[in-house]
Amino acid sequence: MSRGIITALVAIGVAQFLKIPLKQRKTKEWKWETFFQSGGMPSSHSAGVASLATYIGLKIGGKTLDFALAVIFGLIVMYDAQGVRRNAGETAMKVNELEAKVEKLAGEQTGSYHERKERHLKEELGHQPEEVAAGALLGAVIGTVSYLFGKNKAFGLDK
Repeated sequence: MSRGIITALVAIGVAQFLKIPLKQRKTKEWKWETFFQSGGMPSSHSAGVASLATYIGLKIGGKTLDFALAVIFGLIVMYDAQGVRRNAGETAMKVNELEAKVEKLAGEQTGSYHERKERHLKEELGHQPEEVAAGALLGAVIGTVSYLFGKNKAFGLDK
């Protein structure tokens, strides 16, 4: 497996792991399942694409097609994470609030006009700009470290 792929996967894993203690600071609850959730600080999507672009830029140069592709696709992923996906999460919050209001208005009445949902919509889908920036910074650091380890032929990876 190439060092670039491993670099991106490590960055994603580190970002996902960091979400656990960062969320614990806010909620006072340690939840391992946070590792498997989307959204939150830092963005693992941003960390993955930034680490790959950084590694490619350092490994083969900033004037290459490979680097250009990694940067452009990375920017698209980061834009999507803080734009489209964040808006979908905010819409889910509004729908869940509306569901709660309908339940309150319905009270104990058993009308067929409202069907109770078993689950709420997932609200943490996207990222705030600072979460995307933190993920990108984390990814750039991991990409740089991976490149420096690669220069020493550590772990026997990549060509």
